[in-house]
Amino acid sequence: MARSMTARDIMTDSVVSIGPDSSLREALAVFVSENIHGAPVVDDEGQLAGVITTSDLLRAQEDDRDTALATIDYLRDVLEFSPPDWTGDVSEFQDRLGVRTVAEVMTKTVVTVTPEATVADVARCLRENQIHRVWVKGNGRLCGVVSTLDLMQVIEKEYG
Repeated sequence: MARSMTARDIMTDSVVSIGPDSSLREALAVFVSENIHGAPVVDDEGQLAGVITTSDLLRAQEDDRDTALATIDYLRDVLEFSPPDWTGDVSEFQDRLGVRTVAEVMTKTVVTVTPEATVADVARCLRENQIHRVWVKGNGRLCGVVSTLDLMQVIEKEYG
């Protein structure tokens, strides 16, 4: 009987991580330079503290924008010195990303599987949690990631 493929067989083991004290601008720079859409947040002891994704960055920007829109007109009328209008200028968006930290917006709940988890278990985990990547953790340490694209490659090889 053939052995079932496992997370270890399909995972990417060179995982780019981000520290919780990194700015959102630094996280965005990592996403762009590494061509990724999410990364684990790892603390100084190497422990998995959360996950930061492009969705988290967009949500943080939207939260800031909504707050700015709700208060800007009032503050401009009342205060001599008012906050910047963050509703349209890209450079101001970059400034805001430089002020907020990854720890402020990351998802703290981290979904993991073991390296021995079958591909079917990994797919089920992704579907049930409605996520696009699952972190592979062995011996208490982060050792890889399996994304939906990794699963698509398995399907393509098997049925293509």
